[in-house]
Amino acid sequence: MKRASFSDMNCSVAKTLEIVGEWWTPLIVRDALFGVTRFDEFQERLGIARNVLAARLDTLVAGGVMERVPYDEARDRYDYVLTDAGRALWPVLTALRQWGDDWLAAPDGPPVDLEHTVCGHRITARYTCDHCGKVLERDDLRSRPGPGSTDPELLRPKARRARRTGDPAPA
Repeated sequence: MKRASFSDMNCSVAKTLEIVGEWWTPLIVRDALFGVTRFDEFQERLGIARNVLAARLDTLVAGGVMERVPYDEARDRYDYVLTDAGRALWPVLTALRQWGDDWLAAPDGPPVDLEHTVCGHRITARYTCDHCGKVLERDDLRSRPGPGSTDPELLRPKARRARRTGDPAPA
């Protein structure tokens, strides 16, 4: 079954999911962040079917997340190396890992800890304000249209849109 495409949506989350939204893809990027570069090593570590892995790597290369770097041109063999865009997914995977650590980890604790190499202590990724440096909580934020916004309804909850247009609010 072919999934829907988000490529026409004017939404950064949707456009990102177009490239990294397949369920194997974050694991491929995770392993690349751990230093894996070879097709066979991705396949062995993940237990993913070779055709599925090839398709995911092709999508990551086409999306600018990874690049193919030949290591054995005679046998048409490549390393798959993260680009700057791929390395910039580190905080995304860190947020997913931290959520899993908080809500899904085994009783013994999480399987991976991140350690600050300077002081040797565990780290937790947090969002901070670019201006004042304050650590942010969800209630400290609001969304507003950005300079590329084309849909004035994007940020309005459906119930508010329904009330505004006179349609009954969803149950």
